[in-house]
Amino acid sequence: MEAQFPGQAPSLWRRMASFLYEGVLLFGVTFISGYLYAALTQQRSALIGKAGLQAFEFVVLGIYFIWFWTHGGQTVAMKAWHLRVVDEHGAPLSQGRALARYLLSWLWFLPALASVHFAELHGGGAIAGALLAGVLGYVLLARLHPSRQFLHDLLCRTRVITQRPPARKKP
Repeated sequence: MEAQFPGQAPSLWRRMASFLYEGVLLFGVTFISGYLYAALTQQRSALIGKAGLQAFEFVVLGIYFIWFWTHGGQTVAMKAWHLRVVDEHGAPLSQGRALARYLLSWLWFLPALASVHFAELHGGGAIAGALLAGVLGYVLLARLHPSRQFLHDLLCRTRVITQRPPARKKP
């Protein structure tokens, strides 16, 4: 029997809209942090020090998500789409649970990235196609669950809920 979570579960469409908006915002975050990394390490070529840059970006993204999830449960995109992540009791996430959710959220991309690596695909179109197929597969997997939860949320015992702003008082 599934635990009862407070709050209404948003539709998959709203969560995917937030996901896409988050990607747009994260482009700016990774651009600025990549520029900072290049300046601090005096990196002159994107191909030299690529592993260090990837590790740095992984940590920056982790800090971004963990901080927002533990301080209000909403990233900027989640606020725009009125979504909030909570634990199984409806409480804000602890740092440990937020870290676990961040690490497990890479399940969105890891199977596609692994298939690209092992198939030795190098073209941008092939990589984008594999990532798109992986994301769509992950969404379809959520459709199999009765409450449409994503795998990483099930494993972390978290849930994304609808969080509408409070109604404004009329003067």
